[in-house]
Amino acid sequence: MPRHNQPRRGSLQYWPRKRAKKILPSVNWQAVSKEKKGLLGFIGYKVGMASAVLKDNTEHSMTKGQKIITSVTIVECPPLKILSVRFYKNGRPVKEVLVGGDKELKNKIKPVKKKEKHDLDFKDYDEIRVIVYSTVNKTSIKKSPDLTEIAIGGSKEEQLETAKNFLNKEIPIEEVFKEGLVDVRGVTKGKGLCGPVKRFGISHRFHKSEKGVKKVGSIGPWHPARVMFTVPMAGQTGFFTRINYNNKIIASGKINEKNINPGRGFEHYGKINTDYLIIRGSLQGPAKRQLLLTQPFRPTKKQVKKKFEFVGFAK
Repeated sequence: MPRHNQPRRGSLQYWPRKRAKKILPSVNWQAVSKEKKGLLGFIGYKVGMASAVLKDNTEHSMTKGQKIITSVTIVECPPLKILSVRFYKNGRPVKEVLVGGDKELKNKIKPVKKKEKHDLDFKDYDEIRVIVYSTVNKTSIKKSPDLTEIAIGGSKEEQLETAKNFLNKEIPIEEVFKEGLVDVRGVTKGKGLCGPVKRFGISHRFHKSEKGVKKVGSIGPWHPARVMFTVPMAGQTGFFTRINYNNKIIASGKINEKNINPGRGFEHYGKINTDYLIIRGSLQGPAKRQLLLTQPFRPTKKQVKKKFEFVGFAK
């Protein structure tokens, strides 16, 4: 008989396959280019998906000038506020200055006395990042805000100037994203305990096989007398931290200027009350999932040259 060969089932790129520790992932901000000025990220909330009618304006495209229908994801982006400013030196925080957020975050952080607040007069630093929180109470999904750390682009002086300009102010999504590409970080939809067929995509065994059909035929040899971690087994599926790179922003706007809410609101979400982004394709997570939008870490020429004009939603 010929020797049986087939690729292994299930990628080992993500390991271990267990539930995410926190809902908003951490970001290696040192890996992103600081050429773009201003904030390099934003917090959004997944509304849902829809079919959109777009006009393709991409150069040399086979559908240039024509209307196409594609799937899009709508993300609500309430304004952000700065809680504190962190000064970094040699990749480590050396000072943190609290600048606001006492009332909105009374259930999230310990109360801070006014005398503990300081001015932004620190000079011995290499980089500035800010701890921001979302004004999610303006939406219809919940009241407790989400916190995360976001880097600022530009030189040291430009970073400090940006932080000072945004103090005690609401930062709208148009200050960070309006068009172009965006990377989306978030946690996928949780599916709980699943078997190896769904978890790793192995094939069913012969229907008369002993000890089960939806399992691995051999989990290992006699020697070494143990089961290797690479063998597909049942376990946690979903609720993993994942990144979607180079998503195209189709449109952005304010709900009071252009209302895109359906009559009864979006399914499993409700109605949008603040700003929103329309992103081409699908994004991870269920409705109401928190997402961290960042500047593209590795943009590709193919995605950058694509140009679409939003016409409306397909009926």
